[in-house]
Formats: sequence, C-alpha cells, structure tokens
Amino acid sequence: MGDTQKNGQSSGQDMYDAVIIGGGASGLSTALVLGRARRKVAVVDAGEPRNAPAAHMQGFLTRDGMPPAALLEVGRAEVSRYGVHLIEGRAETVQPAPRFFSVQLAGGPVLRTRHVVLATGLRDELPEIPGVRERWGRDVLHCPYCHGYEVRDRPFAVLGTHPNSVNQALLVRQWSEDIVYVPGTRPLTADDRERLEARGVRIAAAGAIVQTLTDDDRLHGVELKNGTVVPCEVAFIFPRMIPNDSVLDGLGCTRNEAGSVKTDNAGRTSVPGIWAVGNAGDSRALVISAAGMGAAAAFALNHDLVDTEVQQSVTELRSARTAMQSGAGLLAEQ
Repeated sequence: MGDTQKNGQSSGQDMYDAVIIGGGASGLSTALVLGRARRKVAVVDAGEPRNAPAAHMQGFLTRDGMPPAALLEVGRAEVSRYGVHLIEGRAETVQPAPRFFSVQLAGGPVLRTRHVVLATGLRDELPEIPGVRERWGRDVLHCPYCHGYEVRDRPFAVLGTHPNSVNQALLVRQWSEDIVYVPGTRPLTADDRERLEARGVRIAAAGAIVQTLTDDDRLHGVELKNGTVVPCEVAFIFPRMIPNDSVLDGLGCTRNEAGSVKTDNAGRTSVPGIWAVGNAGDSRALVISAAGMGAAAAFALNHDLVDTEVQQSVTELRSARTAMQSGAGLLAEQ
C-alpha cells in the first residue's frame, strides 16, 4: 500500500488540504488528482469495499474483468507516488472549526483539514432470506450492468423483496429469455402483471420466500412457504441501499429524496468544505462513474482552495501596503 500508515502513526498536528474518508475508486481518484495538484492529502480507509464479494469488476474501460481488490491495490500505489498519505482506520466524527475541520479516527489521532471528502459508499441491506447473504455477489445479484453479461441466457428468478423489484425484472429481461418473477408477499397490481406478461416474464405463485437452494455450491432454486420450488440458476434482488455517511451527522448537510447527502455536479454538499462522491452521494454510480465523480470533485475542490488562497494573499498584500504607507508617513513626520 505504499506509505500506508496505521491510524496511530499519523500526526494529528498536520493541516491537510483535504482528508478523504474512504479509499475506493471515488476516494482514490479524488486523491490522485489532488496529489498531482501538489495538495496535502490523506485518505482514511476502513477496508470494507461494497463490491468485495464480487470476483470481478465489469464495465470499467481498460479494467473490465479486473478483481476489485486489484484495482484498489494499483490505485493506492499510484496515489502514493504523489505523496498522498494512506491511513488504515475508521473516521468516527467530523467537527467544524472556524477555518478547518477535525476528523477523529477511531482509537487514533485527530486530523485537521481544510476540506473533507466523503467517499465511503453505501452498504446493501439484504432481505432476511436464508442463503441470500451467502450467495451475494456470486449467483444472487443486484446490478445487471455489473453481472448480467456473465450470467446471460441462464434461468433467472427475480425476488419481489423491494418496491423496485418489478422494474428490476423488466430490466434484466434483456439478458435472458427465461425469467420468473417471484412476488413473495408483495402484491402485484394489474398494471404490474400486464407489464411483466408483455415482457415475457413468468409470474410464480404468491407466498413467502423461505430460502434459496443450492447444489454443489450452485444456486438451483428458490423455495416458497407452500413447499413450491421455483427453479433458477441466478436470483436477482433489489437491496435497500444505505449510505455510509454517519460520520457527517450533526453537520447539517442537506439530503435528497433517497436519503443520500445532496450534492451539486461537482460533489459539493450544502456545507462549505464538505464533499461527497461515488455511492455516498449517488447510489446508482458504477465503479467507473464513481471514479469520474472523484476526479470532478478534485478539480472543483482545488479551484476552491485557489480562490481562498488568492483572497488571503490579496488581504495580506493590502495589509502590507497599509503598513508600509503608515511607516512612510511616520518617517516623513520625523
């Protein structure tokens, strides 16, 4: 990890231009651009990436099929070349001060910084169906853009565990012609049924979903409470997505309708100096778009720093001129 530090080894006396909380694609991309801009940057990472269960990462140009952990390893090495401090640890709180923020690390020091970038992503809250968590990222999936091509043309079951489950079934239809929608205990409207039927999606009988079934470490079906087994090789579910943003509690950041911290196109939140990138601000962001969001935030953040520095320099120059003029006046009087 280059110059990675344990959180107890980082100096709490340094003033950073930016502390980035989260060392995934968005956080490291932010750090890369800021490091190349010769900014003093720290990345605090707890080592819990959302895509850890996935064996490969898809849809990232030039990195398609690369293991997620390998991408992060390469990214950490790249940012280290530009003097970015990589700190293994967990940020617990962010506290504002008149001209900076204090980032408290769990069991470690307090980092002082002019800006904070939240790049902690989100976590998937899965339905309490036995077998789902064990198969997650393997043959129980969420994103067809991430995994659909790899499981194409296999029998799919889409589990009705979320208000968006019907729309998910309509979407994944283009990756397979063999799809069954399992409504579980969520009632289907007449419109839902019509759309599913029009799309060629079969509808299983309603009933509580008991568990997923495996054979030889492969999914082969979903069992319902009435004993029916719905055959499938792949199951899609829509998890509840929860942003990992509790570190910002108490700062007053405005949130959007989905509950995520609201940002502008550059990642600025409603609190000056606080930024959010990647899935922390947009649950739809894929790895490649999360990385792009980090780069965009870094550009804007650096410009904000330059504006502040120019304003400070102008103020200092005017003060120096005033002092010189006052000194010249006193000499003239003598």
